[in-house]
Amino acid sequence: MGLFNRKPKLAADRRPPLERDERMLSWAETANGDGVVVVSNRGLWLPGRAHRLGWHDINKAVWSGRELAITPAEVVAERDGGYLVVADLPVETYLLLEPGDVPHQVRARVTSSVSYTAHYKLPAGGAVRVVARRVSGVDGLRWTVRYDPGTPTDDEAVVEQTGSLVAAARDTGDPGAVPD
Repeated sequence: MGLFNRKPKLAADRRPPLERDERMLSWAETANGDGVVVVSNRGLWLPGRAHRLGWHDINKAVWSGRELAITPAEVVAERDGGYLVVADLPVETYLLLEPGDVPHQVRARVTSSVSYTAHYKLPAGGAVRVVARRVSGVDGLRWTVRYDPGTPTDDEAVVEQTGSLVAAARDTGDPGAVPD
């Protein structure tokens, strides 16, 4: 945008409570006017939420050209081996008639939070996605797994195979090298 076509600043009473080292990068008002989607360097502030979603807490973000659809992750278990089991929460959709840079920023930041991702069929049944993500403001990677629907997640063999895949990904970067 040119100097005279700049988007006005978001009114102070509509700004989210940013942390000291957090800065707002982009924003867009929802079509019904009851909220604002705010992109910060630390995550995404969505209408109706008291806290931001960190980029590592978003399993999927889709821009249709008018609607931004966000699928947040929910931690359902912490497993030995230093990884978390996550599941999709319901998709949240926001109609943005003047999205500005919001869709681009969301896509770029969700994508850049992913350091490693791979999907594996499990010999014991089902499949799992192993993901290592960067968490803004934290050193190191956060390892998570997300099981495909129908995978017996509490089955001892599935848990063992998943742990082996995560360990191999951490150690070699190639969990596919793990024998079945």
